[in-house]
Amino acid sequence: MPIDTLHPGRAWALYYCRGVLVSLVSDRYVAERFGSGPDRVLALHGWARTRADWAPVLERTGGLALDLRGFGSAPPPDEGWNTENYADDLVPLVESLDRPVLVGHSFGGRIAARIAASHPGLVGGLLLTGTPLIRRGGASQPPLGYRLAKLGRRFGVISEARMEAARNKYGSADYRNAQGVVRNVLVRTVNETYDDVIAGLRDYPGPIELVWGEHDTAAPADLAAQLAERTGGTLTVVPDTGHLLEPALAIKVGERIETLLQRTAP
Repeated sequence: MPIDTLHPGRAWALYYCRGVLVSLVSDRYVAERFGSGPDRVLALHGWARTRADWAPVLERTGGLALDLRGFGSAPPPDEGWNTENYADDLVPLVESLDRPVLVGHSFGGRIAARIAASHPGLVGGLLLTGTPLIRRGGASQPPLGYRLAKLGRRFGVISEARMEAARNKYGSADYRNAQGVVRNVLVRTVNETYDDVIAGLRDYPGPIELVWGEHDTAAPADLAAQLAERTGGTLTVVPDTGHLLEPALAIKVGERIETLLQRTAP
């Protein structure tokens, strides 16, 4: 079935998938389904990634992989959302799944954590990998060149074109690659703090699994240890792996999802 027949009027990009493409909640969401049993896992990908990241994991455990708005096949939101907006948008899907295990990598983990913290009764278990909920020290100061350009733009000394050139020069690779609304999403996300989410997870009654790459530089493993301590989660550090879901990390994530499924079985 062409994907655009699931969402009339929307231009969806259909790309290679290894599961079965399904529409959910009155065609509000499109997801890739793995396995033939009940949908007990919902997996959310990282920044600038797609649902395809989850195929090696969900082929083992079963479940749903979703393209988050603005990535893969999903159209961007109408405005620059923060992760709370993303979480609120997904609540109807989580409600429809009968207390699924939420699994999130990086950006998707921020969203999954927010859902579990704010709607604990909807979530059977939570697994996070490479999710930067804790920052090291204070916020870093932007480079001097960028601060001067921003000041000049404020007073009309430099053009918007020169300001954009400064953003591209001094911004991160993620910032340079993001366009339009998605860039606004990135700016809002990197400026978020998560103390309220961590406090909510501390009171969350379900099991929490943290699976981390030993050499993750985007979300260092020592900060994951702090997150485990503050939330009561179980931390597993996978040797010789980084931030992305490379094979060894994906295998361990799958194993820990199976543990959560056993613990939360109906």
